[in-house]
Amino acid sequence: MPSLPPITVFDVETTGLDPRHGHRMIEIAGIRLENGVIDETNAFVSLVNPERGIPVEARQVNKIREEDVRTAPGIEEVLPKFLAFAEGSVLVAHNATFDMGFLGAEKDLCWGYIELPECLCTMQLSRNLFPHEFGHSLDAVARRLSLQRPTARHRALPDVILTAHALLKMVELGEIESVDQLRQFASIGARV
Repeated sequence: MPSLPPITVFDVETTGLDPRHGHRMIEIAGIRLENGVIDETNAFVSLVNPERGIPVEARQVNKIREEDVRTAPGIEEVLPKFLAFAEGSVLVAHNATFDMGFLGAEKDLCWGYIELPECLCTMQLSRNLFPHEFGHSLDAVARRLSLQRPTARHRALPDVILTAHALLKMVELGEIESVDQLRQFASIGARV
């Protein structure tokens, strides 16, 4: 196994697609990889009260209802706890531009200064490892890598676990031996 740093694979579920238009996070999950091993027993999962309604389109995708988040903590409580869970690791997400866009917008709603760690992208990694393939969604990557997809897709924790398995499989297939190589293949916007 390559000498990768500690990694936190994470995912967010949201009320919509664009935080610049008032959409908010409603769930976040993360799982740690230490020495290239997924520790499914040590996960971070939290619903988030978005302090707004959840549009029907979002409910149809992630099955999270307003009554599910009504008593959930706000982002000012959840985001610092998630970042403490991820401390000392590199963040990884599938379509990291989307997830980091929400983390960036939500951190501005928290009290005090919050710095977000580096984030790498498994979608970008797939694009670089499989440049002649058309689809790079998480489902397409899972099919390509013969990974079993969870039945509860579009919930944060099942998506995180699937992303973590896809990451490890692509690291193996790409013969990625170091964090610098991983950055070369998986940084947002990286082209090799």
